[in-house]
Order: sequence, then C-alpha cells, then structure tokens
Amino acid sequence: MANLYKRIRTLRKEKKMKQGEAAEILGLSISSYCRYERGEREPDAAVLWRMADLYEVSVDYLIGRSEER
Repeated sequence: MANLYKRIRTLRKEKKMKQGEAAEILGLSISSYCRYERGEREPDAAVLWRMADLYEVSVDYLIGRSEER
C-alpha cells in the first residue's frame, strides 16, 4: 500500500473534488482524509471500500495490487 496516498490524491483530482468534499462524502473529518492523502496514515478496510466506491475503482487498484481500475 506504499502508493495508496498517491492514488487517492490522483483519483480525487480526476473527479475534480476538493479534499473537504471527499471527506464529507466518505464520512471522515478533513484532517483524517488529509492524513490518508499525505501517507501519514492508512485507512481501515471500511474506508478503503468507501473510497473505491467513490472513485469508481477496485480496492485492489486502490491499494496497488492491480493496475486495472
């Protein structure tokens, strides 16, 4: 999951969302979401599933196990 934070940031920008918007949709505080995007913290499984759903990718793509979205 080394590049998870890069993928999260890239996917959010592709959706033209601000960090606050993504955090609100995911039910997270802005500070928690920002920690995920900076790579300071890894999301738990439930948050990973919500992120994958929001960004319309597989969890495997999000965590770097697959290059297929």
